[in-house]
Amino acid sequence: MAPAHDSPPVPPPPLLTMSGITKSFPGVRALDGVDLEVLPGETHCLLGQNGAGKSTLIKVLAGVHQPDGGRIVWQGEPVSLRSPIAAMRRGIATIYQELDLVEGLSVAENVFLGHEPTTAGFVVRGRAARTATAALLRRLGHPEIPPDRLVGALSAAQRQIVSMARALSHDVRLIVMDEPSAALDPDEVDNLFRIVAGLTSAGVAVVYISHRLEEIRRIGDRVTVLKDGRAVAVGLPAKETPTRDIVAMMTGRTVEYVFPPRPARPRADSASGPGAAPVLRVEGLAGQGEFAAFDLEVRAGEIVGLAGLVGSGRSEVLETVYGARRPSAGRVFVDGRPLRPGSVRAAVRAGIGLAPEERKAQGLLMLESVTRNVSLSSLSRFSRAGWLDRRAERAAAREATRALSLRPDAPDARVRTLSGGNQQKAVLARWLLRGCRVLLLDEPTRGVDVGARAELYAVIRRLADEGLAVLLVSSEVPEVLGLADRVLVLREGRVVHRAPAAELDEHRVLDLVMEGSPTP
Repeated sequence: MAPAHDSPPVPPPPLLTMSGITKSFPGVRALDGVDLEVLPGETHCLLGQNGAGKSTLIKVLAGVHQPDGGRIVWQGEPVSLRSPIAAMRRGIATIYQELDLVEGLSVAENVFLGHEPTTAGFVVRGRAARTATAALLRRLGHPEIPPDRLVGALSAAQRQIVSMARALSHDVRLIVMDEPSAALDPDEVDNLFRIVAGLTSAGVAVVYISHRLEEIRRIGDRVTVLKDGRAVAVGLPAKETPTRDIVAMMTGRTVEYVFPPRPARPRADSASGPGAAPVLRVEGLAGQGEFAAFDLEVRAGEIVGLAGLVGSGRSEVLETVYGARRPSAGRVFVDGRPLRPGSVRAAVRAGIGLAPEERKAQGLLMLESVTRNVSLSSLSRFSRAGWLDRRAERAAAREATRALSLRPDAPDARVRTLSGGNQQKAVLARWLLRGCRVLLLDEPTRGVDVGARAELYAVIRRLADEGLAVLLVSSEVPEVLGLADRVLVLREGRVVHRAPAAELDEHRVLDLVMEGSPTP
């Protein structure tokens, strides 16, 4: 009698199958026959560069866009998702990167907005909604968030939890998460992953979109890759597929060297050499309750990186140097001249420019043109007797954007239509046009895809090579080490280590930010 053999496990039938999905907008074919298959209880990672079609695909799934062609099968049944309400009623929830919460309403009011709890057919507000919200927050591991707290008073991580609670207030079977870790620190990311694991173990499927490829290894079961509106890979095993292969599929090329090479060490007597006078110098700079007093110098042609966890004081240092925060102690100097503390105007006049962490909210006028965003800090150059010379403004802005290869080359286009990488170039072009001497970069590649990141890195290095002094903050340690010439490591508001970037590696930096001891 032949020995019995165990049969391989039979995968469950798909929860969702999208086949041959097409979608066009005027002049653009956003989706060109895209396939996607999601199994119950899996984390399916959807990857692709900006413009690859990810956002359009999830909006088709969410009922925001109607496809021009293709087929959607949900739980074995062909469906037509005519609206977000129709998708939600099927059990499909979407949490967008730009959270659509109402800041003036409470947590409970946001969670049940549009579908308030009912008893015997009557809407019940107040205590019932707060009780139900508290139960959802406990399920997500965050009982400390008060249901009656205004959403506007919550942190970015807490707002994301509220969005998840709102999704779970419906009977969901699939949750789409668009860049959920973009604004979170490592501990918050760990908590997010615990929540995702809890959802999938309960049978809820998660479609997870992220530009951070290292997250795919930790959280993903399978991967689908989009490029130019097409699915170039569907359902690859996430943990077995090499990162290099995924990057090659996303970009259409193998990315061997993401970071541009550092220039050779300058001579000691050169304008940017070790003995040169610093362009930016801070002495004893401190922020009350944010970071302790420390000194810092950045020379022309040099990139200095600040590494540390969110909350370590990194962004607060940049905002204080820029004058958006008033220091509790210390002084800032540009080319040896002290700046008036707490004055953005004084900083800009001295030649300091800031590309802020929240690019869309703090750095750009999203409904204005590329020209107006680029010229914003230099409008006085184009003013004649109280009138704005729009032709000169447009020409100067175009010259600045072309120098950075901003695409498309359309100065009248609204900046909101640009990809994340090109929006960041618009911010950099503003300071290039202004003629700044010091460039402060806070999370310069947040929300920027892999291919565009490499291009931005090259732009930043070129600007430094042309004589700018660059002070860089990033949550991604490899980014700091790959771009910076020197690195300061911050922990709980204190500088715990200083070293040339070439003498550090990712593990050493992470050890320092977790348990480092301050150094002078």
